[in-house]
Amino acid sequence: MSQTKKRVLFVSSEMTPFLNDSPVATISRFLPQAIQEKDHEIRVLVPRFGVINERRNRLHEVVRLSGINISIDDKDNPLMIKVASLPEARMQVYFLDNEDYFHRKFVFTDDKNKFFDDNDERVIFFCKGVLETVKKLGWAPDIIHCHGWMTSLIPAYLKTLYKDEPVFKHSKVVYSVFENEFKESLGKDFARKATLNEIPDKQLETFGKGDNKSMHMGGVKHADAVVDCCTSKIDPELAKLFKAKPNMVHDNDNIGEKYYAFYEQLMTSAK
Repeated sequence: MSQTKKRVLFVSSEMTPFLNDSPVATISRFLPQAIQEKDHEIRVLVPRFGVINERRNRLHEVVRLSGINISIDDKDNPLMIKVASLPEARMQVYFLDNEDYFHRKFVFTDDKNKFFDDNDERVIFFCKGVLETVKKLGWAPDIIHCHGWMTSLIPAYLKTLYKDEPVFKHSKVVYSVFENEFKESLGKDFARKATLNEIPDKQLETFGKGDNKSMHMGGVKHADAVVDCCTSKIDPELAKLFKAKPNMVHDNDNIGEKYYAFYEQLMTSAK
């Protein structure tokens, strides 16, 4: 990346302090700040899960961005955009909301620890909603950095549904893999639903099993570069895909310097 100001979009399923600490939430909180402190422009997009207290976190709706409908299996799902600020970091965070998908007091499992049946549609809604929101913002990112399995469709959508969108014309997508985050499956119908009746089935066949590994495989396959955020040895199949792309291993030390250099390398090699 040159010394001119760049735009970096961060997308994650969770972020501290809005959800409890986890590797995904912690990195998603401090990496954007580190990049912003290098005088680059950032945006952060996350889901507005029902466990996030709107009053305490002072969320409010961004009316000009709300009103988009995301269709999944011919069902229209309205997208609402809310925003909150982190004054100590001088950052704004955008939250994607929908009454049916996110207004519940649990994240991915119910009070009996059962995986929600509609987690497949929640993932699809979030990933497509992110890209539609960026389009409506008219904000063209140089780097789109996706964190974790809930964001794994975004690299695939960028290479298919959104490949001709002017706002993403020069965007490079980075995908970060984390430890096994769920043991269930999004269902055998996930990949079909994720095509949104617009993408050939073959393009998304990597996601076919809808399990944690398949989600990561799909994200890595379609990304331009990848990051290993696992604390243990990465799955051999994923490791094989990693080697074929620009890659790095996450390290909390000097986080801004290391990721800045990685983004710079990716943008420079794209020229």
